[in-house]
Amino acid sequence: MAWQLQEAKQRFSELVRRAESEGPQMVTRNGREVVVVVAAEEFHREQRPKMDFKEFLMSGPDFDLLDIERAKDMPREIDW
Repeated sequence: MAWQLQEAKQRFSELVRRAESEGPQMVTRNGREVVVVVAAEEFHREQRPKMDFKEFLMSGPDFDLLDIERAKDMPREIDW
């Protein structure tokens, strides 16, 4: 839902309640989006540091713990 600034000021308690229960609430001024009111829980969830690609890969499973055996066959012959 988009709230006009004047309405958001007059009904601030409801605006906050809806941000908590329904999600982010957009506030407009002169028909333009100016701010979004977001529940603190959602805000903090978004502020958590994101891991970079290397950290993402390193956080994966430890493949040494898997019981995987490679074939011990010799490589195939290739005609050059």
